[in-house]
Amino acid sequence: MIFTSSPKRDAAELAMRKAASDRMAGKQWWRIRQRLVIYSFVLPAILFLATFAIYPILTTAIMSFEQVDLSSFISGITPFVGLQNYRQVLSDMVFQRGVSTSLIFTVASVTFQFLIGFLLALLFNQRFPLSRILRGLVMMGWVLPIVVNATIFKWMLQQDAGIINYALEALHLRASPVPWLTDPRVALLSPIIANIWLGMPFYMAMLLAGLQSIPPNLYDAAQVDGANAFQRVRYITIPLMRSPSLIVLMLGIIYTLNVFDLIYILTNGGPADATNVLPIYAYQQAFAYFNIGGGAAVTMLMFGFLLVLSIGYLFLIRREGRKVS
Repeated sequence: MIFTSSPKRDAAELAMRKAASDRMAGKQWWRIRQRLVIYSFVLPAILFLATFAIYPILTTAIMSFEQVDLSSFISGITPFVGLQNYRQVLSDMVFQRGVSTSLIFTVASVTFQFLIGFLLALLFNQRFPLSRILRGLVMMGWVLPIVVNATIFKWMLQQDAGIINYALEALHLRASPVPWLTDPRVALLSPIIANIWLGMPFYMAMLLAGLQSIPPNLYDAAQVDGANAFQRVRYITIPLMRSPSLIVLMLGIIYTLNVFDLIYILTNGGPADATNVLPIYAYQQAFAYFNIGGGAAVTMLMFGFLLVLSIGYLFLIRREGRKVS
């Protein structure tokens, strides 16, 4: 028997094929629409990063290989000089001293900020009267603008009229006032003390959030087994706070290495370059000496160091995640 196609059967098959094709097209259009919705939410963040992060970094990187100075603004010509800006900056004694000053400032600030913040987080993790009020008072240093904090500390650290020297003399700890802002031997202590006060609330808040995420039954079980308070902190709190501590330390190092306004208001990099950290040095090169190429080179050196540090931080976080899993 030979089956022959009829017009009705052909029409039905065409209708079925068209319906299947329409369903496939509808599914594809739905997927495209979903992707467009997702990209529409991500697009503002991409535009923001491209405008305020990627473009400035690329522009600074290009300027670091060019001769950009006052004559360049007049002529509009920025000749390519290769690594000359980097060689000039790296051979500068002020830059070399700025590297050591930045390291001292960062290590001292981050160390004391973390230790004091961790102790305060342990304190406020307990319930006691007026704990919320005291926590709010501690956060005052973080809430106030940096300009206000720096101005207050500059007034407090004045040699003749500062309240700190007055308190030291009243307590008979010093016979003469300390030149906190004018003596190169002690000038770096001023921004370190001020920066510890500014950053300590941030460390406390972040570490307190990490402490509150630890299950209380772990402490109860350890207490039942006879562990004292010190042993509970050593064997439970510290190991479980390793990942939050890495995050806080990484953010603190990045922020502290980029501190500019605090030191600029307190000492402006002086006296005798005693507080001339790398952000202050880059600012002086670019806007005081109009060596914008040299300032861009300093900025890119700092960016490269922080990039390597961030990669190392991500590696440590990944390793910590593998240990937990």
